[in-house]
Amino acid sequence: MPMRSIIGLDHVVIMVRDLSEGARRWASLGFTVSPMGMHTAVMGTANHTIMLGHDYIELIGVVAETERNLPGRQFLARRGEGMERAAFTGTDADDGVAELKERGFAALGPYDFGRPVDMPDGRQVEARFRTFVWPLEERPGGLRVFACQHLTRENVWIPELTRHANTAYRIDRVEMLSPDPAKAAAHMGRLIDRSPERLADGALRVATGSGRGDFVFLDRATLERRHPGVPLDGIPAETAITLALTVTDAKAAAAVVGAKAAIVEPRMVKVSPAQANGVILELAQG
Repeated sequence: MPMRSIIGLDHVVIMVRDLSEGARRWASLGFTVSPMGMHTAVMGTANHTIMLGHDYIELIGVVAETERNLPGRQFLARRGEGMERAAFTGTDADDGVAELKERGFAALGPYDFGRPVDMPDGRQVEARFRTFVWPLEERPGGLRVFACQHLTRENVWIPELTRHANTAYRIDRVEMLSPDPAKAAAHMGRLIDRSPERLADGALRVATGSGRGDFVFLDRATLERRHPGVPLDGIPAETAITLALTVTDAKAAAAVVGAKAAIVEPRMVKVSPAQANGVILELAQG
């Protein structure tokens, strides 16, 4: 049965080398990007968030080398910028650790941390979280996974930050490139106790929860068929590669993305990895 302590995809983490440049780039694609938030000293990272309806995108950069951010630094050295990990929405971090151990996984955590948040009215508040982490070696498709329990959701999902010029409002799916998609999909399925489903084009989908984004595992040929015309040079053989978002108005998305678009269709806009920090960004009208 599905895990009791998670309710679906919460956010994806995109590692960037230059956090300010990453924020500028995503703002130029029509996103409202939050002010920079500094994590605790032990984490040695800072972030910008792009808040959607029930999920979000997190841009993370390293500001000081620490043991906790070593995996992120190794990812940048090995893969370059891109989606380095994904978080599920956790309901109880303590229960999550216990549940993973019951299932035979050496869970890490819970970890408590926070970051200051500048509110639109000028107040500064704190966003606080509790996380638990699957073992670092459990990386289906090269993607680390963890769960995030939001203790102060009101300081994260700020209404002004959820409105975007490109009209994006949810994560539809994360596409995972793998030389063996069936093996990688089965791996992800074991981590969250979900069975992969084979799609018409041969890709495999692992649902994460009702109304939440899916993981879709595919090989290089299937990726190319799904995204004809999108430059794919330099993409590793195994990686999280596509971030597909749902928008309310594809024409508005196309207008704000402008010349940065690789593909513009009547109900869809696509941006190449070179323009989106190592990610194929798909904006499709729901």
